[in-house]
Amino acid sequence: MSWRVGVDIGGTFTDVALVDEETGQIGIAKVPTTPRDFGQGVVQALTIALGEHDIAASNVSLLSHATTVVTNAILEGKGANAMLVSTKGFRDVLELRRSSRSSLYDMFQDAPGLLIPRYCRLEVDERLDAAGDVVTSLDEADIDAVIAFAKDNEIEAIAVSLMFSFLNDVHERIIGEKLRAALPHIPVFLSSEVLPEIREFERASTTAVCAYVGPILESYLRRLEGATGEMGLPGLYVMGSSGGVFDVGEGLKMPAMAIESGPAAGVIAAAMIGRQLDKPNLLSFDMGGTTAKASLIKDGVVETTSEYEVGGDGNANRWMNGTGHPIRVPVIDLAEVSAGGGSIAWIDPGGALKVGPQSAGAEPGPVCYDAGGTRPTVTDCNLALGYLDSEALLAGRLAIRADKAMTAIEEHLASPLGIGVDEAAAGVLNVVNAAMAEALRIVSVERGHDAREFSLVAFGGAGPMHAAELAAELGIREVIVPPIPGGFSALGLVATDLKRDYVKTHFISLDQADTDAVSAAFSEMEASAQRMLRAAKIPEQDWVLERAADLRYGRQAYELTIPAQTGAVTTETLDQLARLFHEKHRQTYGHDNPDETIQLVNLRVTAIGRFENIELSYTGKTEGSSLKGSRSVWFRQGGRCDCAVHDCARLGIGTEVVGPAVIEAVDTTIVIPPGWRARMNPTGHILMENDNE
Repeated sequence: MSWRVGVDIGGTFTDVALVDEETGQIGIAKVPTTPRDFGQGVVQALTIALGEHDIAASNVSLLSHATTVVTNAILEGKGANAMLVSTKGFRDVLELRRSSRSSLYDMFQDAPGLLIPRYCRLEVDERLDAAGDVVTSLDEADIDAVIAFAKDNEIEAIAVSLMFSFLNDVHERIIGEKLRAALPHIPVFLSSEVLPEIREFERASTTAVCAYVGPILESYLRRLEGATGEMGLPGLYVMGSSGGVFDVGEGLKMPAMAIESGPAAGVIAAAMIGRQLDKPNLLSFDMGGTTAKASLIKDGVVETTSEYEVGGDGNANRWMNGTGHPIRVPVIDLAEVSAGGGSIAWIDPGGALKVGPQSAGAEPGPVCYDAGGTRPTVTDCNLALGYLDSEALLAGRLAIRADKAMTAIEEHLASPLGIGVDEAAAGVLNVVNAAMAEALRIVSVERGHDAREFSLVAFGGAGPMHAAELAAELGIREVIVPPIPGGFSALGLVATDLKRDYVKTHFISLDQADTDAVSAAFSEMEASAQRMLRAAKIPEQDWVLERAADLRYGRQAYELTIPAQTGAVTTETLDQLARLFHEKHRQTYGHDNPDETIQLVNLRVTAIGRFENIELSYTGKTEGSSLKGSRSVWFRQGGRCDCAVHDCARLGIGTEVVGPAVIEAVDTTIVIPPGWRARMNPTGHILMENDNE
């Protein structure tokens, strides 16, 4: 047997998914996340998973990992001691930012904290003009000052971002060569290598983020790579923000690619089951221990965006401009809210019930885990309402204390509000469901899509508990709960391909573009992509190179990304780009203007190294009863009632469960409200339908 293994670090648990390449058989293992040493938790989870499923390390063909190291370093302000080298007069570009803010009329709003303090931002005397021509030659004596400063101040990484270097990198290359020769132990990130793209602040910010997190990511991945190598496992791949994996060496060249590593894996897994079930239009909903994420899959294609910010105000919406540090790399289009099983419920000074953004996380966790938590969480409220087993989770391996959860809800919520425990717990779920429904609206309705035309794929440890209520809120008739929903993001790690994105600014009116120049720019990026695929040892027959272009109308400031044909660039190629741009503009914004001049801004190439497709299989029961008992459960539709409880592992293929009911699995609990019904299909997916729609 040959197995693929994926490891995903979550806010509460570290999940391992295992898939047999020949049969599609699925295995899962979960261990508590270890925030003090994530690598230790990964190794522990792998050891347990391989042992439980009797898999030899030599039989593992692919090992992929989703990491939160990069995001955590930024959110916690624990990155490297980095410095920025800029053109003379432009050292403050990181502070000047843009005028956009998450709360436009809040005069007291602060910008996100700086990743690189001002005294660590040095200038060099040089200048290019807007055409990329040299106006002031580089004063190489300034480079010696940068080297001396780096040595004297124990600098751990250097970012270099010069004016107009995306058009001409001659000065950045000289600086990079001298710094790398004099400081071989310090990583140097050149903006012309990281992001050769227009927009000075975003380019400097992305390069600065790479320098800030690069040493942290390198330390983590090198140690983990060594530990998995000692176990006899194959080379490590890391999930990227755009939905593909890359090897460790490639990731260290561009650390910003790992920003949304874990959430991206879940969306890729959702797209995979969409293909398997022949359901190309899906809304992906992932609710874990700390956050809930939503994304949209249209016609089998995962939507991506390069308009993304990380860090900043935890109370602000991360999809709004001005909330954090811009990262101009392709990221799966996600809406994320602080609404997970570990999100803490509290009452503000005005007496309003709030949920998050603070989370109990993995340590101490919800009150019912009896590991030191004292404030009620969403998980505690789900337990109080009867959705969760009152004695144990994870097939009995995690004993819980329902009495402590009830006491915490009474003390911190019910008593101050003058209401009962059920009413307080239900109020918490109403608040958290409203936040998650808004995230689903953002990726669907606000992107020009009708949510009612999509099926909702619900996963994460807590997702299937809330999915039916969210679907009803948005008018969605069908909910799909995949196999191993609690480890579904880890499953996405073994169902993706190797992927790397390249970009180059090519600024000109589309109707004036030189087809030879455009073709040459594409060819240059494709040559880099081919070198990367060759270095990753991907067979040439498995290479796929996709082209795209960023276009906008002449008086606009932001672009839409349009797929482009491969091969020689002709006038027909440019005409097709224009036609597709008008169509996408109309779909996105509700209007288009065929008479307006279109500007070509950036050219893009996506390099994909295909791994062999796998088909998941499920061997389920076809006879016998899945009923394991009943318990009192609260539902919005009528309060408490005696509710049937089923064992998912004993749920036969074709078996139908009519709500109200609860289905318990080792890694999640599925709540079926009144008016809903659920059925196990032959591939192990539970399909829920709303009879009221």
